[in-house]
Amino acid sequence: MYFPLSQISTNLFANEGEFIYVSTQLPYFGNYWKTSTGKYYTGKTPQDKPTQEIIPLSDSLGTLTSTLVNSYYNQTDDNNEVYIDLIKPLAPAIPPQYSVNIPTPQDYNVGEYRRYFCKKTNEILYIEISKDTYNQLISQDPTIQYQLYFPFNLSWKLTGNREQVFTVNKNITELTSQQLILPMLSEYLKKDFTKYWKL
Repeated sequence: MYFPLSQISTNLFANEGEFIYVSTQLPYFGNYWKTSTGKYYTGKTPQDKPTQEIIPLSDSLGTLTSTLVNSYYNQTDDNNEVYIDLIKPLAPAIPPQYSVNIPTPQDYNVGEYRRYFCKKTNEILYIEISKDTYNQLISQDPTIQYQLYFPFNLSWKLTGNREQVFTVNKNITELTSQQLILPMLSEYLKKDFTKYWKL
């Protein structure tokens, strides 16, 4: 989405209890930006991906109250008695866990494989994760804190000339870092661009 700079306020910060996600109604805290029409989105600027719409908690309370009142007056059981279905508390979402994806013999036959990572959206914090955790973040699984982490992956060369492997993995890492705005990614990897290399 594109907004002229004159129509947005950027680099704002939401404290806990101020905003919720429009799509999930889950709480949001961190950087956000605002349009001149009164819409709010996650991230420091429109270029800070992924961008999701959020709403002030105070604005959402009226909607929630209206929904509960309508539920009270419009739902009846078999005895024609009015009832409300209580909202069951959700299990708390957990942060992604560190997990090393070790290449398999088949990966070495192919010569490359995928490594999976995520970055915390409001700070320079990287975690290497499993493919399953990566898929949970991509699919916005409510059991994991997908709102707080940005998932990405790297194609990682495993075999061939050592210097060539180093150069290929270094270039892929730096290109991904630039394209997805992932500062200090090479430093997180300790610039070990021949990790898992075999001749």
